[in-house]
This record gives sequence, structure tokens and C-alpha cells, in this order.
Amino acid sequence: MLSFSEYGTATDAPALLIVHGLFGSGRNWGVIAKRLSDTRRVITVDMRNHGDSPRSDTQTYPEMADDLAQIIRQFGAPMDVCGHSMGGKTSMVLALQHPELVRRLIVADIAPVAYDHSQQEFIDAMRSVDLKTITRRSEAQEQLAAAGVEPALQSFFTQSLDVANKTWKLNLDVLEAEMPNIVGWPEDVTGPFDGPTFFLSGGTSHYVQAAHRPKIKALFPNAYFAKIPGAGHWLHAENPRAFEASVRAFLDTA
Repeated sequence: MLSFSEYGTATDAPALLIVHGLFGSGRNWGVIAKRLSDTRRVITVDMRNHGDSPRSDTQTYPEMADDLAQIIRQFGAPMDVCGHSMGGKTSMVLALQHPELVRRLIVADIAPVAYDHSQQEFIDAMRSVDLKTITRRSEAQEQLAAAGVEPALQSFFTQSLDVANKTWKLNLDVLEAEMPNIVGWPEDVTGPFDGPTFFLSGGTSHYVQAAHRPKIKALFPNAYFAKIPGAGHWLHAENPRAFEASVRAFLDTA
């Protein structure tokens, strides 16, 4: 089972499951999860091959969706689900494959389509860090900077660095091998999911485009769309208060 963290206690509101993106962990969402837990229980997870969760030889969306289904069944269905990027695709597949487990769905800056980019440069950058010499995260950030990684991502990546054991808490070999699945989309997964679905994007991001809307509406007919002005793909980190407010408004809608 996936490693998870709990925030808050059970209330009359459905619990919220937060699903991180590629190279992330539940830890990245701790501040937002804690703030949202004032009205409901919030669960964050480490996806397979990330953080403290089990390692696997594969990283497909149907498998990752089944990982989430196991968590929801443990805590009680249905739950509200919020996923970012890879976590957003996983959450969409979860809702399509197991609609009985999901009440409301929030998809942060991703669409149900295959993308033509790769995240290989970030894998290469993390591999370039000389872990044997690292005694604190700031030293790893300096090496990531030298590899061309922007400051915000330096901090993000090093949250998955186990300094004491001098290792990344990411299965970089499998993530590299499975990158076509991660940037892709499983076309054999069909819908629709009829529950309310909120596609929340960064105003300067190009991940969710107008051309994607017919595909989105075919799979998620009750889809709503909004953008956070000035934010990019990492919208929850760039403007966490606006992200939190948007999530609250959607979840609290009758």
C-alpha cells in the first residue's frame, strides 16, 4: 500500500485525497493539506516509486489509479480527490475506472492527453548531484542550479532527497524507463465520469489548452474550468492561497 499522511479528523464532509505529481511526494502538499483540514480529513500519499511508498517496475496510470483506490477503500468511499500533473492524470483514471470512489474531482494543470515533452533533463540533473559529498539540502540545490534547474524546482526536488542516507527517494531508473507512460495517456480508459470535475490551471501554463476541451468534456461532461492568473504549471506552489481558495469554493459547492 502507498505511504500516506493524515491531516485533521473525520467530519460530515467527505475526506479529501491529494495526489502529487512527478518527482513529488505527499510532503510537498503538507501546508495546503493542513490548511484544508480545518473542515475535513485530508490524506496525502506518496505515489509508487516516490517518497516512502513501495518501489515497482512499472508506472502506468491504471496501476497508479488502483493504488489510490486501495487508499480510498481503507478510509471509506466516496472521497473528494485533487491531483496535480501526473497525480491529476492518475486521479482522472481513478474516477473513470472507479467512479463509485470519487465524489468531486479536482485536476490541477493537466489534461487527459498525451504530451510530447519529456522530463528527462530533470532526471539527468538529479543524477548529476554528487550524493556522496552532500551534508545538507542546500548543497544539492547548488549542484542542481549548476545543472540548469530553476530555483523553485531546486527546492521542490530536494524535498525528495534523503540526506542522511545519501539517496533520492525517487526510483529514477523506473521513472526514466516509464516516461512514455507518464507523459502519455491510456486511450483504452473510457468514461464518462459524471461527477463534478474542476480543471484548475495556471494562467501562464500551456498544459491545458482550448484544443483539449472536447476530449475533456467527452470524458468529464460536468467539467468546470478556471485559471490562477500569473501562475504556471506549479500553481499550488506559486500561489498556494489562491489555489486553496479555489479548491475550497469548488468542494463547498452544493
